[in-house]
Amino acid sequence: MGCCVSKSGGDSKASRTARWRSTGIVALRDSKLKSFPDEVLELEKSVRTLDLTHNKLVDLPVEICELINMQRLILAENLIERLPVNLGKLQSLKIMIMDGNRMTSLPDELGQLVRLERLSISGNLLTNLPDTIGSLRNLLLLNVSNNKLKSLPESIGSCFSLEELQADGNSIEEIPSTFCNLVNLKSLSLNNNKVNQIPPNLLKDCTSLQNISLHDNPILMDQFQQMDGFLEFEARRKKKFDKQIDSNVMIGSKGLDEGVDL
Repeated sequence: MGCCVSKSGGDSKASRTARWRSTGIVALRDSKLKSFPDEVLELEKSVRTLDLTHNKLVDLPVEICELINMQRLILAENLIERLPVNLGKLQSLKIMIMDGNRMTSLPDELGQLVRLERLSISGNLLTNLPDTIGSLRNLLLLNVSNNKLKSLPESIGSCFSLEELQADGNSIEEIPSTFCNLVNLKSLSLNNNKVNQIPPNLLKDCTSLQNISLHDNPILMDQFQQMDGFLEFEARRKKKFDKQIDSNVMIGSKGLDEGVDL
């Protein structure tokens, strides 16, 4: 009977590996993993999506760089303290989700992920972001909420494709002037920070901006309303709001969908 159980277990593992290789999707959520599974590394170029959400992983092996065709890396809700420095070799990566880990810093090699479109690293212990983040020219979404950031690097102003930046729940005091270069930025959320000023030309230069959320910051409403480009920003915001009403979309945002609210 022992042999049969062993054989059955082997078939199950073989079947799972075959499925992963066929679909390119490796999903091991809630699997109580404490170490990175070697069987995933054996798949090498076959992996397109890797989801190891809600496990107990503390670190990632350097061999992860061999998954060179991986496009989505989802490692939320683990115990990961650092990323391997050779992470930049994952040149196909478009989505990386690392929410709810224990990282205090990110490697400079992050900037080598030039195809990255979505980077979410909320709920960590980050005290700063690497300047190399400015090399992510295809980045559309950056979520760094609920960390320990006191500032944002000026280099973010070089992320020219950026449409949404979420940085709620940090200790950020001001927004770099380079943010005025983000002509595709639509939404900027900085709730629960220490922001007391924003670049005077932000509303004027960020011509796609439709939503700014600055709840629980020391910045004053008067400062915001007196900025160049405020009327144009209000027109864009109202137009977006009207479209949502026309589409019968329920408004759940805490941003400026119902008026300027700081």
